[in-house]
Amino acid sequence: MGYACPVCDVEQADAEHLANHLAVTASLGRRDHLEWLEKHAPEWSDCSPTELGEIVAEHAPEIETPAFEGASHGTEPGRPPGFEAGLAEQSRRSGRGELTDEAAGVLEEARELTRRMEAGGDADEDDGDGSDAGESDDDDQPSDDADEPA
Repeated sequence: MGYACPVCDVEQADAEHLANHLAVTASLGRRDHLEWLEKHAPEWSDCSPTELGEIVAEHAPEIETPAFEGASHGTEPGRPPGFEAGLAEQSRRSGRGELTDEAAGVLEEARELTRRMEAGGDADEDDGDGSDAGESDDDDQPSDDADEPA
């Protein structure tokens, strides 16, 4: 007996595999898995796979998993794909890693600074939008009067 992920129905061999699937998928930015964990296991990030498995198994449907029965950790035919293959497949799905408004703002700010740098503009100039995007520590910039005698 195994479990189906309560979010995406992916088959998992046991509760610990289900816990790993949910935690890794949430950590990779899949909002649906993260929201489910926050609702059903709010302390999920502090749990071991075994502890989290005990929690999530209570909320996941038990299923027959013949593909997992009697399979060793070798690479015999019919064995489900490995961890790396699963991560690669999940990273190709749509909806992965939706940006928060704050993260989108940070990326846009970085793009603007890059455009200015590539255009030869001074990154220290304020662009008038009220953001601190152009501000930097003067300690990081060479002084204009560095060549003047003291």
